[in-house]
Amino acid sequence: MISGPHAHSSHHHPEPPSAPGAHEHVFLGAHHGENARRTVWVVGLTAVMMVVEIIAGLLTGSMALLADGFHMATHAGALGMAALAYGYARRHARDPRFSFGTGKVGDLAAFASALILVVVALGLTIESVMRLFEPAEVNYGDAALVAVLGLVVNVVSAVLLAGGHHDHGGHHHDHGHHHDHGHMEGDNNLRSAYMHVLADALTSVLAIVALLAGRYLGWSWCDPLMGVVGGAVIARWGWGLMRDTARVLLDETDRHVADEVRAAVEGPGDARIVDLHVWRVGPQARAAIVSVRGAGLTPEVIRSRLAPVDEVEHLTVECC
Repeated sequence: MISGPHAHSSHHHPEPPSAPGAHEHVFLGAHHGENARRTVWVVGLTAVMMVVEIIAGLLTGSMALLADGFHMATHAGALGMAALAYGYARRHARDPRFSFGTGKVGDLAAFASALILVVVALGLTIESVMRLFEPAEVNYGDAALVAVLGLVVNVVSAVLLAGGHHDHGGHHHDHGHHHDHGHMEGDNNLRSAYMHVLADALTSVLAIVALLAGRYLGWSWCDPLMGVVGGAVIARWGWGLMRDTARVLLDETDRHVADEVRAAVEGPGDARIVDLHVWRVGPQARAAIVSVRGAGLTPEVIRSRLAPVDEVEHLTVECC
């Protein structure tokens, strides 16, 4: 049996060098440091907007603004968790306690963040349904102004997080294999932060529409109705993120890469894979354990056949 990192691993990480000859398990994303900085900026913007909304709500007596301010506080907490996950993953990237490194810390944070997103959506929907039956007094003018300001902050945050990449809440690929390009490629932690920002932007847009309809058309029912719509959309985004991160945390087989591995090994016709495991250990990294049966085969031959499979950065080969 022979094991080790893939010969074609080309990612560079800002961690300090380890001892010469050490077997490393550093599987952080290629844009780990930059994504962390982007997330910290968005945490700051969200926290400032949260404080502004709460103070504005207290000064104007607007319950709508207060509610939105505390709603934004949950997003600030989730974004803060994403930022902490980046820091933790980097600090412990070479900690021997983590058998396959800390590449999946972001997925753990993203799963928790998605759970928060679903809970917030559920709360928003329940409150909106209650307001449909018991309409509340809304200061439409002040609330609309702050909603517009919130939308601007959310758009700026989304641009910061996207970094030229276009994604959306419902986007996912089967079997966990992502073909995205850009800073969000395979990074569920950044994707979760992006979804929280999108959720805030959506609620801001719906709030602006509802507040304008209430002020100029007298449609007081529009505000809670938009809340129900927003809650449903946000819950769908959160559920999609929970599903995708759960697949990573449970080491679901990456079928796309597994098919590549099988084709590369069995292609010449002199080998048969008797046991194969391929799973994700980082945003762009996969680990593989390959057990092969065939006359005259050596682990070195199998490793050379698998050299073109760039996604595999940690490979264990057994010839039996």
